[in-house]
Amino acid sequence: MVRGDDVLFSFDDFTLDSERRELRAGGGVVSIEPQVFDLLVYLIENRDRVVSKDDLIGSVWGGRIVSDSTLDSRINAVRKALGDSGKEQRLIQTIARKGVRFLGEVTASNSKEALGPARAIPQQEVRFCTASDGVRIAYAMAGQGPPLVKAANWLNHLEYDWQSPIWSNLFRKLAGQHRLIRYDERGNGLSDRDVDDISFEAFVRDLESVVEAADLNRFALLGISQGCAVSIVYATRHPERVSHLVLLGGFAHGRAKRDPEGFKTQLSLVRQGWGRENPAFRQFFTSTFVPDGTPEQMQWWNDLQRITTSPENAVRIMQAISNVDVTDMLPRVTVPTLVLHSRNDAWIPFDEGRTLAAGIPGARFVALESRNHALLEGEPAWQKFLDETEAFLAS
Repeated sequence: MVRGDDVLFSFDDFTLDSERRELRAGGGVVSIEPQVFDLLVYLIENRDRVVSKDDLIGSVWGGRIVSDSTLDSRINAVRKALGDSGKEQRLIQTIARKGVRFLGEVTASNSKEALGPARAIPQQEVRFCTASDGVRIAYAMAGQGPPLVKAANWLNHLEYDWQSPIWSNLFRKLAGQHRLIRYDERGNGLSDRDVDDISFEAFVRDLESVVEAADLNRFALLGISQGCAVSIVYATRHPERVSHLVLLGGFAHGRAKRDPEGFKTQLSLVRQGWGRENPAFRQFFTSTFVPDGTPEQMQWWNDLQRITTSPENAVRIMQAISNVDVTDMLPRVTVPTLVLHSRNDAWIPFDEGRTLAAGIPGARFVALESRNHALLEGEPAWQKFLDETEAFLAS
């Protein structure tokens, strides 16, 4: 039986590409969450037997405690992606008190042989550079093509994000068309955490250091959330290097500028609850970043906050970004700019996106129909962001 990370499975009217992590049907890509995709791959690879609940938990969830309802919901999600149902059980069969089994007739082949080397899933390479004040900054490169730099934003971890159920498929999609360069800003992720200077100006210098280390002359720049303000400042200082500027979910005014009392409350919560094992505090932030997230996605965001940085740095980073005001910089942006913002963003108000687009000469504005600050794969806004971004970068 063919197995591995570069296998193309064909069954019924579907093709599952384990290397590109895509499920395709009728020439199009079927939307499926990363963990649901992993579950489907496991079922297909073990189609010669009935797999038990313990098998699934050990392989797909890494042995973590998983409730029966969570397991059932993921199996139902696999069925939904395949056009199957619990009643029909045409491809996924449940066997009482034993487990589940994949029933489809499968043809397996090497995806590189079938699709050619250009279809290979990109793998990232993590490196380190040194900022002007001696702080070590971790950055990662993946994919081939025109360079696309993603500015760091609130809560980054190069390795953790690359595998996450929120960011992984977005980054892999972008790396499938570009040479994607990401980095962890100082104070969090794989970059130095014990640092003297955590400020907005230092965040801009971190981006400058990564660009120099990656030896980039001209590139597209992607800012998400806090990364938008950093990208705007960089683009005004180095317009000759930025070919396109894409801003998603950004702001001109930090939270302390637009909602001083609300900022004080949030800062107090960070001081009291960050890093504690009890996730109740972190859930407050999670519910504003990804209000429509699945239980798995919300748990990942809860864990991200604890893994990414220390409570002390979380306070310092929040203070630095919440006092930002780049309003005066907007008219000085001269590079082609695309601004996208979720209409019902629960973290950054929609009007902040409109302010960016209105202030940057010639900027194009796209409203996304979503409540999520971090767009989730499977929602229409996620695909619209990709489509609009790729069309803009190709122009």
